[in-house]
Amino acid sequence: MINANNLTMYYGPVAALDDVSFDVNQGEVVGLLGPNGAGKSTALKILTTYLHPTSGTATVGGFDVIEEPLKVRQAIGYLPEILPLYMDMEVREYLSFVGRARGLRGAALRERIGAVLDACALRPVFRKVVRELSKGYRQRTGLAQALIHNPNIIILDEPTSGLDPHQILEVRQLIKDLAAGKTVILSTHILQEVEAMADRIVIINEGRIVGDGSFDELRERAKTSERAQISAAADKDGARQSLKRLDHVTKVEFVEERDGYVTFLLYAKPGSEPWREAAQLAQEQRWALRELSEKPLSLEETFLALTEPAKETAGMSGV
Repeated sequence: MINANNLTMYYGPVAALDDVSFDVNQGEVVGLLGPNGAGKSTALKILTTYLHPTSGTATVGGFDVIEEPLKVRQAIGYLPEILPLYMDMEVREYLSFVGRARGLRGAALRERIGAVLDACALRPVFRKVVRELSKGYRQRTGLAQALIHNPNIIILDEPTSGLDPHQILEVRQLIKDLAAGKTVILSTHILQEVEAMADRIVIINEGRIVGDGSFDELRERAKTSERAQISAAADKDGARQSLKRLDHVTKVEFVEERDGYVTFLLYAKPGSEPWREAAQLAQEQRWALRELSEKPLSLEETFLALTEPAKETAGMSGV
């Protein structure tokens, strides 16, 4: 449904995108993840025909973004980071205006307005002026305009930006509900948003793709060691020394000491199972265990592992 092929975008001498390629398949929810300034919004602006790339090609819904921009715009629903709202319009007026701009008329327009009001839970504010809405309801109104023409492809740029935790949860659930049967590309720098909503993650850093796959695939790629956590009723120094002597353990990191239990994070050689070795040691030492578990990389740790090498390389190239 979306294909980006060798996209490059320069703003003067600065490369916002550098040879970026990725695909989004039908029915997928793909998270475009990266730090601020990584090039995410630039990529979305090219896909939505707001910008022409310096080089490279892209198609959305089978249409070329340069050769057939109007067909691309007809095929997508787009929520930009800065909401495209008219503050002096009532919600109903605004949605009617956007629907007519999308070519809807009469019964079809009324049906779609009703559908997005229900989907985005906007009926309580249907007759309110947009400027009177809370940030959460403004975000919902922005989503409603992106959905008014029932597109198969939805492109969302920082959809939870500026919302409080309750509003974030509401909008997150709304997007998950709306994503059923549609193709969604979601750009954000908030790791939890991608983890909660995306089927696949594309990580972009300094204009380049540094990771593309499911969370498990990216975590496996970023992993440099196996990890396990143990919490046992034992002497801190003695337990540390015993754990260090385990065959495959390369590092023992103290976490905390609380209620008579000491907790350590074990690092071991790839392919080993440090929790098994720790379990055998605990049995031999007759330690009472409160916790013994594998500790795979979190999304945050995976993200840092994949983006930090790019930063180091960029820094060296400027020396």
